[in-house]
Amino acid sequence: MAVRHRLIRKPPTEVWAVLADGNQYAEWVVGTAESRPVRGRWPREDAAIAYEIRLGPLRLANETVVRRCREGSTLELEAHAGPLGTARIAVDLRAWGEHCLVSLDEHPLRGAGGWLHNAGFEALIQLRHRAMLGRLARLCEDGGRSARVDGGSPQAAAVAGGGSGPDHA
Repeated sequence: MAVRHRLIRKPPTEVWAVLADGNQYAEWVVGTAESRPVRGRWPREDAAIAYEIRLGPLRLANETVVRRCREGSTLELEAHAGPLGTARIAVDLRAWGEHCLVSLDEHPLRGAGGWLHNAGFEALIQLRHRAMLGRLARLCEDGGRSARVDGGSPQAAAVAGGGSGPDHA
């Protein structure tokens, strides 16, 4: 199970404001582009957002559904990735002094993602999480400036989004 933490130097209310904006999903989730709410009121339970995954000229339409929401602290999502199946993604926010400790937990639920899940796949997810938490931190701390430092490339984001200081687990 891929779990990663990061201390974001903003209060949980400001981090939650970014998570609660379905239009900003593609700004912090690595590999996605052009997110938009399609059903319900994001991030309420059963609400959904649509987005694209771009791999060179290939464009795949996907959807993420809110499965559990505890406003201000917990957002659990089910990401649908077509033939790869689905994954559970949980984001938990915890006050840490005047800042916010964010935990990101992801694992496959159904489909090929579960069958292919192994230590190597887990390492790739950890790189992705490092980039995602880096983007989320930039959106929150810098007001969104340079959140997508790489123009949207998941490979570049994995390199650019991370760090190795005390904010990363």
